Amino acid sequence: MTIHNLDSNNSVLNHFISEIRDVKIQQDSMRFRRNIERIGEILSYEMSKSLSYGNKEVVTPLGTKNISILRDKLVLCSVLRAGLPLHQGILNYFDHIENAFISAYRKHSSPEKFEIKVEYLASPSLDGKTLILADPMLATGSSLLAVYETLKSLGKINQIHLVSVIAAQEGIDFIQSHFPENTELWVATVDQKLNSKGYIVPGLGDAGDLAFGNKL
Repeated sequence: MTIHNLDSNNSVLNHFISEIRDVKIQQDSMRFRRNIERIGEILSYEMSKSLSYGNKEVVTPLGTKNISILRDKLVLCSVLRAGLPLHQGILNYFDHIENAFISAYRKHSSPEKFEIKVEYLASPSLDGKTLILADPMLATGSSLLAVYETLKSLGKINQIHLVSVIAAQEGIDFIQSHFPENTELWVATVDQKLNSKGYIVPGLGDAGDLAFGNKL
């Protein structure tokens, strides 16, 4: 798996990451969602450089011009509900692609022990397509694996791009051993550890709650 950690170079991305982590600023849920969306846009731009392109002749009012345009058949799948702002940011740059949505949540048997449940899926065929799988927080990696195992039944996927805002190194190590070798991970920043409940430290808290309010 190829890992693209955008935090390795300083850019305006750092500003957005600092705001989504800041306990004072993240109380503004609208700003939190918008910052996640903007991070998704930056990750999408960087990811776009690795995709396949073909020439197209475009007619202008004054002539014609050959331009390289995307040729990959892309499907963007986001993990509900936390993935919605990230989904929108990616969609802002890849507005012509197909979309899929899937639910994956932790069902706890104890405070420290849980299993991943997948209960909802709406997706086109993935046969012969490039899958962009978006989840803002890559913690243990269990949710992404459960989602991938479900999506595999929808066709032979050509290429997988994983897109996350914050990842834990433990989660990265986990998906490296479970996803296809040609998978690429695009992440805004990497934290080094998880706590006893499997949450990223220092992380930012629960992305879904910060974006949309607390759940029962």
